[in-house]
Amino acid sequence: MSTRREPDAAFVAGRTRWTRHLGPLFAAIWLVYLSYPWSAAWSTAPGLARTVSLLSVVGFAAVFLAGFYRVRSRRLRGADAPRDRETWLVLAVEAALVVGMSLAAREEALAGLVFIAVSSVFFLAVRQAVLVVAVMVVASEVLPRHLRGWTPIDSLGLQIVLASVAVFGVTQVMARNVDLARARTELADLAVARERERMARDVHDILGHSLTVITIKAELAGRLLPGDPERAAREIADVESLARAALVDVRATVSGFREVSLANELASARVALEAAGVDAHLPSAADDVPEDLRELFAWTVREGTTNVVRHAAARTCEITLTPSGVRVSDDGVGPDGRTTGGNGLVGLRERAAAAGARVVLGRSASGGFELCVERGDDR
Repeated sequence: MSTRREPDAAFVAGRTRWTRHLGPLFAAIWLVYLSYPWSAAWSTAPGLARTVSLLSVVGFAAVFLAGFYRVRSRRLRGADAPRDRETWLVLAVEAALVVGMSLAAREEALAGLVFIAVSSVFFLAVRQAVLVVAVMVVASEVLPRHLRGWTPIDSLGLQIVLASVAVFGVTQVMARNVDLARARTELADLAVARERERMARDVHDILGHSLTVITIKAELAGRLLPGDPERAAREIADVESLARAALVDVRATVSGFREVSLANELASARVALEAAGVDAHLPSAADDVPEDLRELFAWTVREGTTNVVRHAAARTCEITLTPSGVRVSDDGVGPDGRTTGGNGLVGLRERAAAAGARVVLGRSASGGFELCVERGDDR
């Protein structure tokens, strides 16, 4: 079952109560500028023009807020903002309401051009928004100078430009927040995937080694049963003990608390090799190995021993430890020139890379296979 979540759904879920109300408050607070056309219309003589202007101011505020809420909610859900006929319809309705406001408010109604410019920046692509803002600037400067009875409003065009730039900055912040939420979710998904890979790799290595030894001991017990039942019973007891230990290791790995021990792996390697009839030459101690390399070397011993028992058909196996490296070699069939390694060696390479070491595969001095993990002196 996939654990992938929609990035922007995670963003919405993580928003605080304060953040959810900040956007609507930001939009609503700017409606105070509609007080200018409202006051201008209210101060005129009662009549149809006055009524239409006042209703247009109210309608303009409602359309602006509705459009803002709609686009903002779509973006917070991760959907694209509407950039089709719906968007242009909203801008056209706002323009028509500005005309309605101007019946009584005259040049004061041009305050609505600031909101149209802001809406275009919030709704439209950058090029389209720039075009709309330019038209609004021209209209704010031209109309008051050509309509009878109207008075030009100083710096209205500049106000339109500054408001548009400010809102563009807000939209970019929103976009960056969504991108940040997406990046965080991608990182979380990557962490989950890496943990799954680690668990699968560790379980493979643990079970591969344990089941190999169990299989060999079970075969040995079967051969010993007719002539030496007592020793066969001991081998069966070892099989039971190994199975229980493997179960404990798997549970610890799944829980994330398992760390292999180099000393234990050397002891397990001796048991596995002797059970397979391989003469084992192992170090008596691992005290010279630095702490940060012991787990890596333990995995190397486990993987190398498993490969010897399974594939080498060897008579002897030697494990050598130094402060900077570990070598597992045998006198078996040796590499065939196409050896790239299975899942165990892939996992070992990943662990070695994390520790700044490297894995070297090749032919041993006795003609068999050799697995070496070593770290340079420059680390």
